Amino acid sequence: MRMKATLDRIPGGMMVVPLLIAATINTIAPNLLRIGNFTEALFVNGASTLIALFLFCAGAQINLRNVGVSLGKGATLLTVKWIVGAGVGLLAYAVAGTQGLFLGLAPIAIIAAMTNSNGGLYVALVGQYGKSDDKAAYSILALNDGPFLTMIALSIFGAMGFVDGLFSITSFISVLLPIVIGMVIGNLDSEMEAFFTKGSDMLIPFFAFALGMNIDFQAILKGGLSGVLLGVATVLLTGTAGYLVFKMFKWNPVVGASEGSTAGNAVATPAVIAAASPAFATNVDLATVQVAASVVTTAILLPLFIGFLVKRLERKGKKAETDFL
Repeated sequence: MRMKATLDRIPGGMMVVPLLIAATINTIAPNLLRIGNFTEALFVNGASTLIALFLFCAGAQINLRNVGVSLGKGATLLTVKWIVGAGVGLLAYAVAGTQGLFLGLAPIAIIAAMTNSNGGLYVALVGQYGKSDDKAAYSILALNDGPFLTMIALSIFGAMGFVDGLFSITSFISVLLPIVIGMVIGNLDSEMEAFFTKGSDMLIPFFAFALGMNIDFQAILKGGLSGVLLGVATVLLTGTAGYLVFKMFKWNPVVGASEGSTAGNAVATPAVIAAASPAFATNVDLATVQVAASVVTTAILLPLFIGFLVKRLERKGKKAETDFL
C-alpha cells in the first residue's frame, strides 16, 4: 500500500489529509482519542509542541546571512493581511444595513477573521512548498494572533479607543525563541543543521492531525452560509493579495498565499472586543459563530487553493519550491 505516493499526489496531502481525518473524528466521536496519556498528548494536544519543534528544525536551516529575508517576508505578509482585512472591514462598516450587517456578516467578524491567520496551517503549507526563511517568517506572523491587530483597525476607524494589554511581548518572544535557538545551533555546526533538517518534514502530518482534532465541522452549520462566505473571502482576498505581493517581490508566491486563513483563537476576538467596548455587544454572538465557520472553511479551502496555484505555476513551467529563490 503506497500511502506516501498517494498523499504526494494530493495538493498539500501530507498536511490536509491528516487534518481532515482528525476533524472528521473530532466531529463524529470527539472523545475517541481523548483518553489521556501518550495518545491524547500526541494526537489531540500535541499541536503546539510539534509546531515548536518544527520551527526549531526550520531555524537550524537558516543561514545568519538570510535572517533579514525572513523578517522582510514576515513583515510583508503581516502588513498585507492586515490591510486587506481592515479594508474589507471598513467597507462593511460603511455600507452596513440597519442591523449593522453586511451581506449577513458582522463587520467585526470580517476584521477578526481576515486579520488573523492560522499559524499551524501556514507552517504546514510552507513546510511543503517553501524554504527555511519562509518558515522562519512565522516568528513575525505570530503578531496577528488574537485581537491585537483587530483592535488597531477599529482604533484607526475611530470606532473605539486603543486598549492596552491585548498583546504581550512575552508571547512574541515565546514564538521566536525556538527559531533563534535552532538557528544558533545550525550555524555553529553544519552536521547539526543536517541532522535537524531531516526531522522537519516528518513533523507535518503529526501536527496537522492535532490541529484537526480541534476542528468541528458543526461550526459551519452554526455559522451558516454567511460564515462560509467569510471563510471563502478570507482565502481568496487575503490569499490572493499575499500571492500577488510575493510575486511582485520575486519571492515564492505560493508562500504569500499560505497566509489566507483564519486562526482558531480568532473565535474569541469578538467577545474580547465587546468586553472592551459595549458598542459591539449587539452582534457578538453572531460574529463569534461566523468566525468559527471561517476557521473551519479556511482550513479546508486554503490547501485546495494552494494546490490550484501550484498546478497553475507548473503549467507555466515553474516549480513552487525552486523557481523563486
